[in-house]
Amino acid sequence: MTSVTTPAPPPPTQVATVSVRGLGKRYGRRIVLDGLDLAFGRGVTGLLGPNGAGKTTLLRCLATTLAPDTGEVRVLGLDPRSHAERTELRRRLGYLPQDPGFYPHFTAFESLDYVAILKEMTDRRERHREVRRVLGEVGLLDRAATKVRKLSGGMRQRLALAQALLGEPRLLVLDEPTVGLDPEQRLRLRALVSELGESRTVLLSTHQTEDVAALCERVVVMDAGRVLFDGTPGGLAAVAAGRVSMTGVRPEPGALFWRTADGRYRTIGEVPEGGEPAEPTVEDGYLLLVGPASERAA
Repeated sequence: MTSVTTPAPPPPTQVATVSVRGLGKRYGRRIVLDGLDLAFGRGVTGLLGPNGAGKTTLLRCLATTLAPDTGEVRVLGLDPRSHAERTELRRRLGYLPQDPGFYPHFTAFESLDYVAILKEMTDRRERHREVRRVLGEVGLLDRAATKVRKLSGGMRQRLALAQALLGEPRLLVLDEPTVGLDPEQRLRLRALVSELGESRTVLLSTHQTEDVAALCERVVVMDAGRVLFDGTPGGLAAVAAGRVSMTGVRPEPGALFWRTADGRYRTIGEVPEGGEPAEPTVEDGYLLLVGPASERAA
């Protein structure tokens, strides 16, 4: 497996919102997080990796829904191991899990109002104003009175994002936020997340390399509980520099390639005879890092 690690911690003038040291988690004999050392500051960071890479487990540890086996986590200056500090931390973060759950008989407004109460927003007028604000942020204000069971999958995903935005949290933890969204909705989400990242820390896990290229200042590639790459999207694309080509002849078996719409073959890795150099993308760099390993595992 190719491994490129270019640490990109917050600049010295920027205080880390999140830091993990020696973070470890295992399920039985399977190591899910293998002694991670990471720090995140203001801005949008994307986590990329194949299924089982440890992305969701890392985000769950940061969101305090899962306790690590080893290592230390500090979020917003708080230690989740302390009950009092964990409670305070939950007031300050917004979390969109991979599989958000809702009460289907609640309306969209009632669902968010319920979560706002759990977040200890006790002033009814202010709480309702906040619920309407986040519904507007995700484009669901006109669906406030609609039962959750009648919302489409994309609408429910946007409702889950609205839930994470309640209270204007300083840290947003988003696990696969673009699942179920159509292209227009994904564009709106990108615009919203990029704006949020100007004033707070946003961590998002995704399989969509185009989302990372479009809105993340930093990208962390994970596999088997370890960090393979930590740097900018441009740096990830550069991993594939000189190793991406186009050819009209089908490459040899074992090569990482696909047939494009014009009938040519895009190859990542060893340049085949007669191959023409192509501009590398974030996806190319990502596939070069994890593609061969993923194929062997399959």
